[in-house]
Amino acid sequence: MHPGRPGKSFVFLLLSVVLVSGVRLALAAADVHVMGMAEYAVLIPVVASALLSVRQTMIVGLFNLVAAVALYGVLLHGMGRTNQITIISALALALGISLAVCRIRIAGERRFSRLMIARERLSLLSEASSRVGSTLDAARTAEELAEVAVHRFADHATVDLFESVLRGDEPSLRPGTGDLRLRRTAEAGSSAPREGMGPGETVVYREGAQPTLGLFTGRPIMLNIRGAAPSPADAGDAGTSGVHSALAIPLRARGVTLGAALFTRSPARDPFDADDLLLAQEIGARAAVCVDNARRYTRERNTSLALQRSLLPPTTPRQPAVEAATRYLPAGLFAGVGGDWYDVIPLSGARVALVVGDVVGHGVHASATMGRLRAAVRTLADIDLPPDELLTHLDDVITRHPDAGDATRASHDAGPVADEIVATCLYMIYDPVSRCCTAARAGHPPPAVMRPGSGVEYLDIPAGPPLGVGGLPFETAEVELPAGTRLALYTDGLIESPGHSLDEGLENLQKALAEPLSSLEDMCDHVLRTVAGEASRDDVALVVARTRELDRTHAAAWNLSEDLTEVAHARDLASSLLEGWDLEELAFTTELVISELVTNAIRHGSGPVQLRLIREDTLICEVSDASNTAPHLRRARMLDEGGRGLFIVAQIAERWGTRQRYDGKTIWAEIALPALTPQRA
Repeated sequence: MHPGRPGKSFVFLLLSVVLVSGVRLALAAADVHVMGMAEYAVLIPVVASALLSVRQTMIVGLFNLVAAVALYGVLLHGMGRTNQITIISALALALGISLAVCRIRIAGERRFSRLMIARERLSLLSEASSRVGSTLDAARTAEELAEVAVHRFADHATVDLFESVLRGDEPSLRPGTGDLRLRRTAEAGSSAPREGMGPGETVVYREGAQPTLGLFTGRPIMLNIRGAAPSPADAGDAGTSGVHSALAIPLRARGVTLGAALFTRSPARDPFDADDLLLAQEIGARAAVCVDNARRYTRERNTSLALQRSLLPPTTPRQPAVEAATRYLPAGLFAGVGGDWYDVIPLSGARVALVVGDVVGHGVHASATMGRLRAAVRTLADIDLPPDELLTHLDDVITRHPDAGDATRASHDAGPVADEIVATCLYMIYDPVSRCCTAARAGHPPPAVMRPGSGVEYLDIPAGPPLGVGGLPFETAEVELPAGTRLALYTDGLIESPGHSLDEGLENLQKALAEPLSSLEDMCDHVLRTVAGEASRDDVALVVARTRELDRTHAAAWNLSEDLTEVAHARDLASSLLEGWDLEELAFTTELVISELVTNAIRHGSGPVQLRLIREDTLICEVSDASNTAPHLRRARMLDEGGRGLFIVAQIAERWGTRQRYDGKTIWAEIALPALTPQRA
């Protein structure tokens, strides 16, 4: 009960005094003995001491005493002097005792109230410690802080953070920078936000305003607002209008100011006091640490993502063998950056290699390992290794790498054995001339293929062990694909999810790939949207390719006998073909290259010998034979009669090389096309 506002108990006790006095007079008029009525008068101040404040108890007791003096000393003359003194003394003693009891009661109530308030504050602090910072998301942490503070501590709460904090960067505050602009990250409470100051909006803290000064000094500020609401310039546009008490708490952690929390109370509640300020400061300090942890996590995740994306191909260049579209989808916010990667590698003979892989684990270590493996794959692909041999060498790279047994540098969740590097990989080579696709996989999901006019199926490729196991062989599979066939290479994050089995994931992928979308870019987006969803728990790498065919207008091949007279015949065949391709000006250079390569194949190799010319971005000359002996470029001495053939080829051609086949080898050379020669679209 408010001490300055009469309550029902106070009025009732005053009326009781009047009622008891009236009854005494009525009994006296009826000549009835009234000594027993004095006991009721003594009870009135005692009851008042249990219900009212000290002031109200004194008023009731004095009123009761004055009424007794007037009643027994003036109106009731027939009562003896001794009885009058006894009754009045008893009432005066009751008044004194009542005041003492009232003071003791109020003191006890105040102590109990303080204990309850302290308990409530400890409870609120405990709730804030358990609820605030449940995630590593700065925005969600700010929302939790506002939700905890509302109702139990404040009527309305807002949390404003610097924009750089939400990006993971550390804000810099320098005096004299003028107005500060923060992002309203969270808001809770019954009052509606001011227009343009809701969550997500920019809030201006005016230079010189008290909340702004608190951001610079790091000290909390208590605003007891009397009368009219402050103007935006006074309140710093922080949202203190329409309240009578506010707390502006800077959110500081590790010496860095991250933002501010504003708690307000309406006139219906008591204003904030010094203890409330200390409580808000403690809650704000704990919340600031959580926000800073989220900021640091965001920074580390952004760094890992930047590393991951820098290690992936920035673009997919045009390939004569396939049309390709690629996607990389990072894992959800709290899963960490993974080690998935993809690549589209141009090979000799207008062929192309499609690669996807996945390093088990998350974090920077997985990204760095992915970068090493991708570089190793490109290096091994550059020497034209078959898929099974490439995976064997890649497995050796992992098992023999010095970091493979370093547990201190392994990712915290790298897999069942934290000191081992384990990865999966799928490597495919497609030849647009023969339309032959050769593939091998190391613990990786099989690729999906959709031939023109057919449904989606998965290629039957022998499943080799994951990379890093060592000691087990890899096998290849060959399949002929018609032009226009779509291939989909992916990592397990696309088909594996907690709520679905692996078979369900593969079935969902089949349905997504079966959609009649002509654009490969649209197909990638459709697959990620329908199969992976928006919050995948693992990162996803996806490559969707459509095969092309280089027909007779772009490629020709001839089988040659093991006779040196075939060299001239090979030159004539090439010259006729170049004339049909409108490349007569390359005839001399091409004939010289063909002469050297065919001569070497006949002299130093074994039959059968094949010559193949491919016209694409460059003119490719290939000579194949059944020998596995690879030629070596050397510089002939002055008096040597031979040894200059490959040296001449290397000087004339843009690139040249050799690749091993199961039935021999192929020597190839690329000659630049004239600048004005029309290119195939």
